[in-house]
Amino acid sequence: MHRRPVALVTAALLGTGLAGCSEPIAPAERPAPEPRTTTPAPRVPAGKAPTESFAVGVRQVKLNRDGDRPLPVTIWYPARGAAGGAAERSATAAAGRFPVVLFSHGLSARPEDYQVLLTRWAAAGFVVAAPRFPHTARGGDGNPLDVLNQPADVSYVLTKVLALGETAGDPLHGRLDPERVAATGHSAGGVTTIGLFTAGRDERLDAGIVFAGTALGVGTAFAGAAAPQLFVHGEADEVVSYAAGKAVFDAVPWPKAMLSLPKGDHGRALLGDGKALRVVADTTVEFLRWTLYGDPAAKERLPADATRGGLATFNDRL
Repeated sequence: MHRRPVALVTAALLGTGLAGCSEPIAPAERPAPEPRTTTPAPRVPAGKAPTESFAVGVRQVKLNRDGDRPLPVTIWYPARGAAGGAAERSATAAAGRFPVVLFSHGLSARPEDYQVLLTRWAAAGFVVAAPRFPHTARGGDGNPLDVLNQPADVSYVLTKVLALGETAGDPLHGRLDPERVAATGHSAGGVTTIGLFTAGRDERLDAGIVFAGTALGVGTAFAGAAAPQLFVHGEADEVVSYAAGKAVFDAVPWPKAMLSLPKGDHGRALLGDGKALRVVADTTVEFLRWTLYGDPAAKERLPADATRGGLATFNDRL
């Protein structure tokens, strides 16, 4: 970890775009990937995603890895009641078993900064678990080197969250599907997410979504069973250059797609309910419906949702 301080500190990349901008980061040098066989479909069984929207509940779980890495986790989940309102704290979970989506925030951010997007995922039928990392969250020491520890944090959180579904008396008992899991993240969280499919491969993961991420520190040696990947990146990103994100996309040996926002910056579109956020939300929901529910109709809808309104282009290699 300490052998790469320059590369990682330069990763002001790990900023969220909330607190300011830095110089763009060039793509990391990497060897040409070895040819690999891709898989044309998710490894989850074919099925159908819910067509109705759910109300959304929210709760927090306090976790701590190894006693010195506090990881409070915010969980948004499908809940009983009328859809469309604000997330209700400790609401009763909706009936059914739902896929689990992990989300990793960027440097100096918090899970709740992304709640507009994450609650839309929950309303579509996913349980979203978002840890607050001990060093890179707002209020932490902002040490970008600690990002290398975050893939292990996410794997730990996944284990503990899935255990809730097996714990009698827990509000999520019987509501989680451990065979349908994705990892997602923005900026530093995008690096974390890439790491979960490379050096820190967690074989429980079926798919990934990377928002404005780069492979600095975690590499592009994608490993394990094929897991479709969706990249979302602004072409005007002032923190992590579009070229850096595209280089990681190019290295993925599995089914993949890239949603590119020609006027998109480092990620402010993820934080407010604007037109760009709606395109990103709809595209990511359909991707998760396909990869975690195995819904082929969702895959067919992806290109139209991604390019609606001319706000983005979609490089579809799924």
